[in-house]
Amino acid sequence: MTIEITNESGVEVDETVFLRLMESNFAELNVSPEADVAILLVDEGAMEALHVQWMDEPGPTDVLSFPMDELRPGTEDAPTPPGLLGDIVLCPQVAETQAREATPPHSLTDELVMLTTHGLLHLLGFDHAEPDEAAEMFGLQRDLILAFSVAERRRSRG
Repeated sequence: MTIEITNESGVEVDETVFLRLMESNFAELNVSPEADVAILLVDEGAMEALHVQWMDEPGPTDVLSFPMDELRPGTEDAPTPPGLLGDIVLCPQVAETQAREATPPHSLTDELVMLTTHGLLHLLGFDHAEPDEAAEMFGLQRDLILAFSVAERRRSRG
């Protein structure tokens, strides 16, 4: 598994969280450990430019996903083949605002975990345009975050 993390946002983040998160999500989704993904953290100006260019929407957004090899989740018997999943672009400044304004408020790290998981699901072909798709995607997103949270608690206990 190659996870390339580039932080051009000006916001300090713990990159090891992304590595552990992707390892957990890859295992839960039966994605080949030889699959590659890039995570790019950008500032609001860069995110706004991408949002306008690719989504024709004004203003910065929290996360954008750019799939490459159109891979899908695998099964235990047939994991996703090796390949390039694509890029997940995050804007920590937008994420920080969302985390602070959430009910209840939570940390930037928790928001970035959610957004990165959301972005990965988009790379794997999930969408939330229709109600049934949204239910499936957000349910899976919740399950993945829960599995990661449990693993993180175990890790912190030593």
